[in-house]
Amino acid sequence: MATYGFICLGLIGGSVARAIREKQPEATIIAYNRSAASLDEAVTDGVVNKAVYQSDLDNGGIKEFAVCDYIFLCAPVQKNEEFLEMLKPVISSTCIVTDVGSVKTGIHMAAKRLDMEKNFIGAHPMAGSERVGYSNSKSSILQNAYYILTPTETVPAEKVQEYKELIENFGSIALVLDYAQHDYIVAAISHLPHVIAASLVNLVKDSDSKEGIMRLVAAGGFKDITRIASSSADMWEQICMTNTDNIRKLLNDYISSLQTIDTSLEGHKGDDIHRLFDTAREYRDSFTTVGSGPIKVNYRLFVDINDEPGALATIATLLATRGISIKNIGIIHNSEYQGGNMRIEFYTQEELDHAGRILEDKRYTIHK
Repeated sequence: MATYGFICLGLIGGSVARAIREKQPEATIIAYNRSAASLDEAVTDGVVNKAVYQSDLDNGGIKEFAVCDYIFLCAPVQKNEEFLEMLKPVISSTCIVTDVGSVKTGIHMAAKRLDMEKNFIGAHPMAGSERVGYSNSKSSILQNAYYILTPTETVPAEKVQEYKELIENFGSIALVLDYAQHDYIVAAISHLPHVIAASLVNLVKDSDSKEGIMRLVAAGGFKDITRIASSSADMWEQICMTNTDNIRKLLNDYISSLQTIDTSLEGHKGDDIHRLFDTAREYRDSFTTVGSGPIKVNYRLFVDINDEPGALATIATLLATRGISIKNIGIIHNSEYQGGNMRIEFYTQEELDHAGRILEDKRYTIHK
């Protein structure tokens, strides 16, 4: 049975460790975390077999990871690079070191600089929650979520396949990409939208009247389309500082598109504006089931569910028997920033609130 190591046990690291424990009860899991309380909790939970405390690490405790077949780096990006260097003289020739960061270029460059590419497979589980820390970790957030792998050119192909099988056993959807391609993709679909949402919220804040009328009426569509602006400032500072080039390139492209729109507005070119919305509608409808049209209030919530037969039907039946009409329901494959892997939409705020109370009473974890 394999031995797994974890450098830091936060939300994602803890969730991966829990998934391993559930799928491989006999596996050995060794973990380091700066917070002793989280380590103690993980040991008490039966998730971690051996805890490596900060005092241990300060006295050569990194050697405890020498027996590992896999080591997951779950610290902040810059710290992961430091731990990678610490692990180099310790790991076996067959050990695979991986990470869970949302930006891959830096850690890949570190693996190349340290001549560790044959032992490294970058990874990005696109799952998460607004809650943080080991105490909020759960294996279910990995289910039905994309788990992107960015292997190096020299890591053995059989190791990549073995890793894919491991994460697919969690219920995740494995996707193999080049690390540079990964960083460009996430800059477009995640990083830049967060920058735009934050800047749009600040634009309204700066444009609002002393009476705060804009804030008063922003609770509808505006609040929904800028929801991601409520994300952690610390996390997004780090992401922007580590995927800077990709974000800037796409930001400049976006600025150019806004300037084109401004020119169309100035010249009252209705056909151009119509084309703007029509092409956006057509493309967006190709990857979402949410209805098109003007911005509307979106009465929806997200639910943590296990990937089990009948899980969707159970919830749908529960709500239907209480007289609640469901507008839309589906699995979310990228729950990284809103939390929850099942999305349910309703027709009214009253139905949303009622459904939330019912699900919480049945001990489901919901995110709004």
